[in-house]
Amino acid sequence: MAESLDLVLKNDLGELDRLLSLAEEFCEGHGASPKVTYQVGLVLDELFTNIVSYGFDDGRDHDIRVRLWLGDGSLHAELADDGRPFDPLSEAAEPDLAAEVDDRAIGGLGVHFVKTFMDGTRYEYVDGQNRLRFWKALG
Repeated sequence: MAESLDLVLKNDLGELDRLLSLAEEFCEGHGASPKVTYQVGLVLDELFTNIVSYGFDDGRDHDIRVRLWLGDGSLHAELADDGRPFDPLSEAAEPDLAAEVDDRAIGGLGVHFVKTFMDGTRYEYVDGQNRLRFWKALG
């Protein structure tokens, strides 16, 4: 199995199943536990959905690049898009986890999942692209 997975997806939620299927296959093929595979899939689902839903306001097709690779005993992932600059790690509101489910604002859990489930994260805006990277130890 290849040491990396490189995908170019359109900003269309119809691409989500393909992303999740290939990511699961990559994780499992490299010995990730079911828990790590689930967490990585959940984070990819949330981040991709947020990029497609909120990152573009021009009604045009855009590419979203997703890369998974192994390094230093961890699974790494990066999502890159040319949507408007947005750092979800610092700009997204923290969800009120103490509130009753019916009283919570819609959304906000995706970034919470990234910060909670992953071992590290980094965002940068470079060359007109949002780049969000996260990693999770395989061991």
